[in-house]
Amino acid sequence: MQVVGYESGEGLHVASGGAVEFVEATPGTELAFGLGDRRCAGTVHDGRHIACDAADAPYCDAHSHVWVCARCTGTCLKDEMDCHEEHAVYLAGFAPDVWKVGVTRLWRLETRLREQGADRAVHIRTYPDGRVAREVEAELAARDDLVDRVRVPTKIAGFGRDVDRAGWERLVDAFDPIERFAFDDGVTLEDRPVTETMAAGTVRGWKGRVLLLARGGSTYAVDARELVGYELTEAVPDRELQSSLGAFGE
Repeated sequence: MQVVGYESGEGLHVASGGAVEFVEATPGTELAFGLGDRRCAGTVHDGRHIACDAADAPYCDAHSHVWVCARCTGTCLKDEMDCHEEHAVYLAGFAPDVWKVGVTRLWRLETRLREQGADRAVHIRTYPDGRVAREVEAELAARDDLVDRVRVPTKIAGFGRDVDRAGWERLVDAFDPIERFAFDDGVTLEDRPVTETMAAGTVRGWKGRVLLLARGGSTYAVDARELVGYELTEAVPDRELQSSLGAFGE
């Protein structure tokens, strides 16, 4: 079985012999897989997995897909502009004090915020198409207090920590938000989670694409994208894992 995809908050897509199955990974689920070799995850077409032997993972050049809209700053990078629907400009807050500006289709706003693992967010503007929204995003990203991308390690470093509410409110107050969001992943962390790539343990929950697993008295933060391409084995390695990094505030 090879991991060929994931659904944040739900589980992993795994493939074997062309068939694709779903492995649930909701809170309380026990996962008991080892990780074998890793290679390109290939592609899934009409519900069937088309394997690829390339060593590049999670995808080789032939199977990589770059969403050009993510790089847009208002000048369309496609042959023909196709973002003719309402887009939202939002601010997302990640504990303790990382503030991001972003754009998404209006109907996907809350879903997009959950996918990113945001702790707080506000919808600040609505535009009739993506081009104008991306122009505004690029302008705001030039501010000293905003970024347009937050890497997963930065997000993990804030897990279990409180948002700087005073700093967040100072930022938000300048934009007269249309709607506010506060997200609770339902996981209380007493210790700092350890970043690991593994598929064995009790699922504590998800935060964005990060899967939180309990194992051996510690909590591990697993970037689900880092699992894509791995072969799953039934033999869970009995290896030493780094234990939790100690209580917050120490």
